[in-house]
Amino acid sequence: MANALETLRKHTIIVADTGDFGTLAAFKPQDSTTNPSLLLEASQKDDYAKLIDEAVKYGRENGKSIDEQADSAMTKLSVNFGVEILKLVPGRVSTELDARLSFDTQKTIAKGREIIELYKKAGIDKERVLLKIASTWEGFQAAKVLESEGLHCNMTLLFSTVQAALAGEVGATLISPFAGRITDFFKEKEKRTDAYPPTEDPGVKSVAEIYLYMKRNGYKTQVMGASFRTTEQVLALTGCDLLTISPKLLQQLLDNKEVANIEPKLTEEKAKGLKKFVPKIPTDEASFRWAMNEDEMATLKLSEGIRKFAADNAKLQVDITKRIQSTAQ
Repeated sequence: MANALETLRKHTIIVADTGDFGTLAAFKPQDSTTNPSLLLEASQKDDYAKLIDEAVKYGRENGKSIDEQADSAMTKLSVNFGVEILKLVPGRVSTELDARLSFDTQKTIAKGREIIELYKKAGIDKERVLLKIASTWEGFQAAKVLESEGLHCNMTLLFSTVQAALAGEVGATLISPFAGRITDFFKEKEKRTDAYPPTEDPGVKSVAEIYLYMKRNGYKTQVMGASFRTTEQVLALTGCDLLTISPKLLQQLLDNKEVANIEPKLTEEKAKGLKKFVPKIPTDEASFRWAMNEDEMATLKLSEGIRKFAADNAKLQVDITKRIQSTAQ
């Protein structure tokens, strides 16, 4: 008997949102994506000690100061995880850049190039890697340069249509609108304890609106719904280009045989066939910053997400620094 995951896979590319290799074989996703929080969690497991040791060795050999060594080691660690993931998935891996670079265009460009070079040295073609960059104005300007060099970007921490519009304008390969975090914001604001019906869920509606906007305006940028809280949210976006799903929800979908017959809610044909007019949004710097300023949810969730990922990067750096210092003795 078919299950919800098998049927979902017919309409949408499934991406595993994890840094744990063990889950990839079980769910057979096309792609995989990680973030600093997932890498921090994975780095504490003994199973990945070899990857960490190799990264520490690389850091010691490629940095002068302790901080430079730690930075090099962390970059190498993220690539090490990506290389191992690509042994288990047939498609691409998204590797996140340090969130602390989110407002520095030039450093983001440099770090993106560094990551791709490390993948190249490991025998991985750039077509199999997505550079995961925060959806700030500076991040989009970095993505524009990187994409012009043939390096593919996944614009993450995306919460609004104006962010999606700018991603399309700079030619980003993929965007990750965070459905769950959008829903979290409105649940807290409305002091709501029960779940929204899927058709009324603010996160689901936001991703659907972004998908509609991108398809109606002819952008090549793919839409990957992310940050899901329930399988209901996932299924409500069946047909989205990609959906990145946590192992917990992937297992629930695998076990669910009650909703095996799933019809796509989103398709490019339906989007282009709608009579609804979807005008292009201005994406010059002043218009972008004003639109973000006027969107309380997007502004709060973007800054909150950057702070959270930056904090986890800082924790990982402390751990890596200790390892570098211990091996130097």
